[in-house]
Amino acid sequence: MKRTVTHLADGRELIYFDRRDDADRGAPDTRELPARPRASELRHDPIMDEWVAVAGHRQGRTFLPPADQCPLCPSVPGRRTEIPSPEYDVAVFENRFPSFSDHEGTYEEPGGLSEVRPGVGRCEVVCFTSEHDSSFAALSPERVDLVLTAWADRTAELSALPGVEQVFCFENRGAEIGITLSHPHGQIYAYPYVTPRTRQMLASAARYRERTGGDLFADVLAAERKAEIRVVAANDHWTAFVPAAARWPFEVHVYLNRRVPDLGSLNVEERAAFGPLYTGVLRRLDGLFGVPMPYVAAWHQAPVREGRDLAYLHLQLFSIRRAPQKLKYLAGSESAMGAFVNDVPPEEAARQLRTQDGF
Repeated sequence: MKRTVTHLADGRELIYFDRRDDADRGAPDTRELPARPRASELRHDPIMDEWVAVAGHRQGRTFLPPADQCPLCPSVPGRRTEIPSPEYDVAVFENRFPSFSDHEGTYEEPGGLSEVRPGVGRCEVVCFTSEHDSSFAALSPERVDLVLTAWADRTAELSALPGVEQVFCFENRGAEIGITLSHPHGQIYAYPYVTPRTRQMLASAARYRERTGGDLFADVLAAERKAEIRVVAANDHWTAFVPAAARWPFEVHVYLNRRVPDLGSLNVEERAAFGPLYTGVLRRLDGLFGVPMPYVAAWHQAPVREGRDLAYLHLQLFSIRRAPQKLKYLAGSESAMGAFVNDVPPEEAARQLRTQDGF
C-alpha cells in the first residue's frame, strides 16, 4: 500500500491510498478557490445536554451536480475537480464545506442559557473509487481492504488532533437519504465531543457490566448467533444480523466476533474477511426491491479518551425504504419523542435478506 499526502489549492489536505507502489500522485491542484470558511459554532442545548453545530456556510455546498460536473471524479483536461490526479484508488480530503474544522472564529453569545464555542474538529471525504457509477457493493475485496486501511489511518490521525473526542466513519447512500453527491463516497467526522448516541450506548454497557459483570455487546452478539433467526450472514470473523429491536424497516448490524475498540485494531485476517461479507449484505439489500437501496452505514468505535474499555467495534446499517414505493418517514413519534415504531418485523426483514442472492 502506498500513501501519498498532498494539498489542494486552498490548503486542504488530500491523501491518496493506492495498492501500487508506482502510483504517481504528483498532479497539482491548479484551481482558484475561495478562502476556507471559519469554524462552525457549537451551541449547547441545556434541556437535552447536547451540542448542536451551526454551520451556515454549508448552505452553499454543491448539490446533486450532473455526472460530468462531479467534484469527486478524477480531474481531466478542461475540468478540474477535488481530485487533481487523472485516476485514483482511494482518496481522502478535507471537506470544503465542513461541519467542524480547525479554523478559528469569534462568536457573540446568543443569549439565553446556551453556551457557544468554536466547532473545532475536522471533516473529511472518503472517495471509495474513481468510477462515478459504481457503489460500495461493487468494490472488490482488495478495494474494501484499502478503504479499511484508509479508515484506520484517518481514525488514528484525527484522534491525535487537539480537541477531538470521537472519530466517526460513515457512508450516506441514495437521494432518499439526502445525499448531495452521488459518486461513491463516505465521510469522516472528528467531533470535539462524544456524540449523544455513543454516550447512551456506553452508559448502557457500563450499567450492564455493573449488574452482570459481562460485556453488553459481546453478549448481544452471542445471543443473536445462538438464536440464528435474525442472522443474515456470518463467517469466521464477522456476523451480520438484524437486531431484535430494530428501529428501521431494514437494519443490519455487522459485528466483529471479538471485541476491539476501533478500526485500527483489526488484524489482517479480519480485514480480509470483512469485504466479502459486507458487500454481500449490500447486494442483498439492493436485490430486495430491484432498485438501489438507500442507506446509512455507520461505524461505531471507541471515543478517543472515555469508555474505551466498554466500546465494541461494529457497523450499523439501516435503510428508510420499507417497500418498493414506500419510505419510512420520521414523523411525530420518532422525530418529536425519539420513540420508534417499525413496520417490518425484524425476523421478517432477516428472512427476506437471507433469501436474496448477494454472495
